Amino acid sequence: MCVMAILYQTAGDAPILIAANREELFDRPSQAPRIQPGKPRVVCGIDRKAGGTWLGVNQYGLFAAVCNRPKAVLPAEPRSRGLLCRELLGQRTAKEAAERALHELSSGRYAGANYIVADAESGAVIYGGNQLAAIPLTPGLHVITNGDVDDLNDRRQQFVRRLLTLHNLDSAVTFLAVASKTFSRKPDASGRRGVIVRNEQYGTVSSTLLSLGNKSQNSVLQYAPSAPCDCAYDDLSALLRQVLSTEK
Repeated sequence: MCVMAILYQTAGDAPILIAANREELFDRPSQAPRIQPGKPRVVCGIDRKAGGTWLGVNQYGLFAAVCNRPKAVLPAEPRSRGLLCRELLGQRTAKEAAERALHELSSGRYAGANYIVADAESGAVIYGGNQLAAIPLTPGLHVITNGDVDDLNDRRQQFVRRLLTLHNLDSAVTFLAVASKTFSRKPDASGRRGVIVRNEQYGTVSSTLLSLGNKSQNSVLQYAPSAPCDCAYDDLSALLRQVLSTEK
């Protein structure tokens, strides 16, 4: 599961702005984002159990991520959803990645998932649950958890949206500053009004802030290796800029 906010084609200096908390079993091993071997060049974290990723960016400025989604009928031996996310980062454009996701999900080999793909030209959320669908990303703020994007009945989505829209998100700097506080917010005493998830064995295991700017040298990648209320974000922007500056 995850919670993610996408500010798409709205800020003047960055067409893609992302804030995302990853939620997983605490004992599932993972590797922090780094530049992966192979072509195209990709910066992403790695799930060390299955070898896939939950979020990454390739040298063409393509962003891809995956969140869980309920699905009534599951395959007997589902293929890793993170492996497909990693394969999507092998595409050149968001359009190609969305087509690849739909084709793969139609095979029935996967448990329920939402895939989010975006580049500077287009973006989409691909539903891989009981039914398949590709929802175009329109300019503006979008929030997704483990259901439909921008679901007015999802209280968690609406809470994140409310916190973010208390401010004028007109630049990458503002978005990243507001998002870092929003996605670090702990639940209150009643267990509500928070973004961080904490249960005995499952909860927020990492957080990512991403800005894909109009100029690659201004792009930003920040990563918290556990719940961001407990640790600072590490600045991994040099890795992202190195990937984006790869000769196309």
